[in-house]
Amino acid sequence: PTVGLDREYTRLRIYEKSDEEIQWLRIGAALSDAAFSNLLKQAGPGMTESELADLVERGYVPYGGGHIIHFIGATSMASPSVYVPLQFHSQRRLGRGDVVLCELSAAFWGYSGQVLRTFTVDAEPTPLYRDLHATAEAVYDAVTTAIRPGATIEDLIEATAAVEKHGFTTCDDVVHGYGGGYFQPIIGSKSRPAASTPNIVLREKMCMVVQPNVITRDKTAGVQVGELVRVTKTGFETLHTMPHGLFRSGQIV
Repeated sequence: PTVGLDREYTRLRIYEKSDEEIQWLRIGAALSDAAFSNLLKQAGPGMTESELADLVERGYVPYGGGHIIHFIGATSMASPSVYVPLQFHSQRRLGRGDVVLCELSAAFWGYSGQVLRTFTVDAEPTPLYRDLHATAEAVYDAVTTAIRPGATIEDLIEATAAVEKHGFTTCDDVVHGYGGGYFQPIIGSKSRPAASTPNIVLREKMCMVVQPNVITRDKTAGVQVGELVRVTKTGFETLHTMPHGLFRSGQIV
């Protein structure tokens, strides 16, 4: 007879990451970082989002990396109309004063990282984007500070409070389990909650993506911040080496 293993398999994927698997996830994270590094260095005015995606893949394909996602969105900071990375790239060309939002995952033999970053194009960020990004970074810091064995989902949700405090909201999950799939814990912010609140307590070696996608309430502007982390005995550890920051095209990181 057929025996359903879905529940047990999912439990293993959420909780039972081995040391060896975490090392493989580090490789996926390094390849994802290389993707963003290449994108940031070479992006410039006149390029389409499809051409930006090509820069992403050039960052990891030469090293044996495989494609998982490269969601990219670009808009004018002076008159924004895109608040989240697009899953299907447009042929709009970058212009000076644009902002680029990206969510990138490259894999090595099925083990992928995930890095989310924001950068401007040949211009300083406007006050709105400075505020959005500062809020996203504050939420990332608060959520990762709350991560530890024994932490509850309520602890993580409470750590997102800076989103609403600064007058913003979110457009996607702020935290989701990762590594071999998209798993619980999946949480949103208070103003944009997830569909349900999972009854999960964090354990050592769990892996998740912390991704505060802070946006304006009218859904015209937003930023991307975050990456893949794991739960340690005493807190959290990022599996990435890409620094945080609101970058500018042409930077080398």
